[in-house]
Amino acid sequence: MAILKPFKGIRPKKEFVKSVASKPYDVLNEKEARIEAGDNTNSFYHVIKPEIDFPDEFDHYAPEIYKKGKENFEKLMNTGVFFTDKKDCLYIYAQTMNGRRQFGIVGCAAVDDYLHDIIKKHELTRPDKEEDRKNHIRYSNLNYEPVFFAYPNVPTLDSIVQETVKTTPEYDFVSDDGIGHTFWVIQDDVVISRIIDLFSKIKYTYVADGHHRTAAAALVGKERRDANPNHTGKEEYNFFLAVHFPDDQLAIMDYNRVVKDLNGMSKENFLEKLSENFTVEERGKTIYKPGKLHTFGMYLDGSWYALTSKTGTYNDNDPIGVLDVTILSDRILTPLLNIKDLRTDKRIDFVGGLRGLGELEKRVNSGEMKVAFALYPVTMKQLINIADSGKIMPPKTTWFEPKLRSGLVLHSIE
Repeated sequence: MAILKPFKGIRPKKEFVKSVASKPYDVLNEKEARIEAGDNTNSFYHVIKPEIDFPDEFDHYAPEIYKKGKENFEKLMNTGVFFTDKKDCLYIYAQTMNGRRQFGIVGCAAVDDYLHDIIKKHELTRPDKEEDRKNHIRYSNLNYEPVFFAYPNVPTLDSIVQETVKTTPEYDFVSDDGIGHTFWVIQDDVVISRIIDLFSKIKYTYVADGHHRTAAAALVGKERRDANPNHTGKEEYNFFLAVHFPDDQLAIMDYNRVVKDLNGMSKENFLEKLSENFTVEERGKTIYKPGKLHTFGMYLDGSWYALTSKTGTYNDNDPIGVLDVTILSDRILTPLLNIKDLRTDKRIDFVGGLRGLGELEKRVNSGEMKVAFALYPVTMKQLINIADSGKIMPPKTTWFEPKLRSGLVLHSIE
């Protein structure tokens, strides 16, 4: 059963929160983060992406990078931008985007839950990215950023959250991208105990976004326990920072693909090959957005096409076989375009749904890419089914929005 633990949050004072808050480390590259941080010395990018304080060619994985992140955070503490709550608390973090609101419970998840598969995963991690996040924790002794978890909806928990958010929030601001961020502190021990008790009855939680941060936090915790001859299991390194959202409040956006060439085929030959497994309809200049599972939009040579999977090209009884990303890989990318490894092949790129299907047109029209595929988004039910089955989704399958803001609250593992 899932563990949720209150903690003494390290967080910005109200007057600084908007200037501190940043997008997660992996949403922007170094140059984009440098531009977004600008001359704002409070920006949390200086902590989670300290490479922005070094020349372009500097090694992002050098020890100096991690030392700089720690130094930048200590400066924020020493200048009174951040402070530490006096008692163990839980927190509520609400995000508002396009009129839709989701409420997450902020608390610590347990390293043991990760190691014993109470926390379910649906993606593989890359060792280099995992090691990078581990080093930030090792140098700082902090979980700089929360991970984004989902749990099966519990109506009683919803009721407690809704009572809490009737009170005055600690933070309430709209970031430059138009997303609302509202944050409450729960200090009442009775309420905290009720939430923890209800949470303990949840069988599994699910990593929605942040597999590398989750793995890094859990594995550094394991390193600390292995190195401590007096380990008791109650030390702070046994827990890491997470925001837990009920599954029925979350929405997954489409995660689309663009490909550089047709693997030597002409347009006519490619369309002919496609028709073996798909019903192909040309839709002209109007963007075609898939409206249901097993349908795809394709942009090629200035025109949009609707592709409908033919019976037999998918397996709705298999958690992986039902996914449109699987159909696309098995019926188009691998056999026709010779793209076999989505993680390493340089001929394919991925475009999150937040950028819109116009971004696919732009990438193709520029000549950078030859063809684009728009996919119907994965559902939370599909994600949970895959995680429960112990299987792994293909890379770049889920795109969650809005992203958690970093810098609202931190957790010390000391």
